[in-house]
Amino acid sequence: MFADRRGLAATEFAFIMPVMLVMFFGTVEFSSGVAVDRKITMVARTLADLTSQASTAVTDSYLQNAFTASIAILTPYSATPTNAQISEIYIDSTKVAKVQWSRGATIGSGATQATLAASSRSPGDNVTSMIPSSLLVAQSYLILSEVSYLYKPTVGYVMAKSGITLSDFSYSRPRYVTCVTYNNLPAGNCPTP
Repeated sequence: MFADRRGLAATEFAFIMPVMLVMFFGTVEFSSGVAVDRKITMVARTLADLTSQASTAVTDSYLQNAFTASIAILTPYSATPTNAQISEIYIDSTKVAKVQWSRGATIGSGATQATLAASSRSPGDNVTSMIPSSLLVAQSYLILSEVSYLYKPTVGYVMAKSGITLSDFSYSRPRYVTCVTYNNLPAGNCPTP
């Protein structure tokens, strides 16, 4: 009776199967999260790059198209909910960095185009502390793009069911002009001391 081992494999399988399923779904969800995080980085870099390539003033239409490009970058993952903003920063002769202009956008559920929105940054905001020292070049401009995305795992047993906020930012310098203007900001010519 004690020597009978016919059901041993089935018993071991019953113990191991739940652990293996958790590991499998955990690996799938973690891999998807890493892939989305890489795409968020690409969105941030693309927004900064597209804005820095403007050869004249950017308009709402230009910025909306740049934000809308995020949808294609995030494919095959859902672009909802993505929040992004682009800001131009001026670093004065004393290496104090202030926002010149800023514009935000959101991508709603099922949207094929980004919706422009207010930015959390306002002209005149001091952002010196968030700029790396290597980029604090006196009398220069930077384009800053910031992107955040709420990643919700499909299964949610191994990761947070409510989701994880993924975010990234990128800096770029204007390429064809001294500064990129938006809605007549910076006012008049690009400020220089």
